[in-house]
Amino acid sequence: MTQMFHLGWFMNFTPPDWQSEWASPDVKNWANGKFHVDMAQSMERACFDFMMIEDTVMVADAYGGTMEGSLKNAVFAPKQDPVPLAVMVAANTSKMGVVATMSTSFYPPYLLARACSTVDSIAGGRFGWNIVSSAEDRAAQNFGLTGLPEHDERYNVAEEYFDVVNQLWDSWEPDAVVMDRETNTYADYNKVRTIDFDGKYFKSRGPLNTVPSPQHRPAFFQAGASPRGRAFAAGAADAIIAVGTGTAGMKEYRDDIRARAEAAGRNPDDIKLLFVVSPTIAATEAEARAEAQRTLNDPSYIDKALVGISSNTEIDFKQFDLDEPLPEGLTTNGERGSLEHFMRGDGSPGPKTLRELVMARNKRGLELVGTPEQVAKKMGEAMEEIGGDGFLINKGGRDLSRQYITDICDGLVPELQRQGLTRTEYTKSTLRETLREF
Repeated sequence: MTQMFHLGWFMNFTPPDWQSEWASPDVKNWANGKFHVDMAQSMERACFDFMMIEDTVMVADAYGGTMEGSLKNAVFAPKQDPVPLAVMVAANTSKMGVVATMSTSFYPPYLLARACSTVDSIAGGRFGWNIVSSAEDRAAQNFGLTGLPEHDERYNVAEEYFDVVNQLWDSWEPDAVVMDRETNTYADYNKVRTIDFDGKYFKSRGPLNTVPSPQHRPAFFQAGASPRGRAFAAGAADAIIAVGTGTAGMKEYRDDIRARAEAAGRNPDDIKLLFVVSPTIAATEAEARAEAQRTLNDPSYIDKALVGISSNTEIDFKQFDLDEPLPEGLTTNGERGSLEHFMRGDGSPGPKTLRELVMARNKRGLELVGTPEQVAKKMGEAMEEIGGDGFLINKGGRDLSRQYITDICDGLVPELQRQGLTRTEYTKSTLRETLREF
């Protein structure tokens, strides 16, 4: 029997589907968070490990040199802050984890450590931090900077940042709160200490002024794709957001991360690799394939995809002819992993046109189109070949709707459960324990 695997959902606090026949009647009020809380409750009923809320902090203008593509298509903007939504989700669920993205480039370490500690306490130990260093100069300019440091240097900064916040979480010993009524002592000051951190990039006296949270520190998530990113993720993460072309590419990535983790002195089994997939589910395979084709035939599909990849990489893809091979040697100081994955297309040899790359992108490394039974079987077979550890659902080229959430949570997941592939109940109390359960 194939070993069970983990399930998460990679999403944004952005407008859900507002144009199709499946748009929710309350869609204009999406920014109040209730749509996404409903989504989280459906996910918890399906026993997902966690909801991950991605983030960026700018209105992108890389595509065509203006903000039109981003704002017209609601790609990258508007986007609400993930941390308040994470608190809402935590308050309206009881078992599932919730993960918020916060950038080491813009949050002062003390502020982030304090916020994570607070949210983890509110969530009862179910909170995770998606560690990003940000990749967009436009975001840096919103915080008074002219641009971001060089790609690998951002990881040097992130490593020191990670050191600071961990020392801050350790500034209170787990048993510092004594609440001793006889001596009128709430916290033992001998068990709370300054950290007096003085590094190359950061200084912090400490201690935190929050009590230790149930996990003591949040569960750590990362999306290392470049060699420098992989090294950081292997040393820090509890779970990694991964993309790969086909099961062979996914297995190669997982094997590399596990080898790096072992070299760093970590138990590779403590790191879960979750691969981004975009299943299309219907009652028959023909209906599912028709739905997948409808997404690709949407007149705005190519525009939205190119706005997204332009924003990630800060390369203006509007300058290239859709039906000419892309020039070789494109480089970026933005998200190098995103660029590499995009340029790889479907993995076949030879140059690709921009249109071909966009059309291949929606497969997200593993094409999952069919009935719940067909897709569940394919996911199980892929996981067996890769070796583990799970999948991250993402809407891919379609806008998020309650219909799609239902397709996954009430269509696909029950079939995964029937095939013994995903959990049917929560048995652990914290997100880190849930991730390490199997």
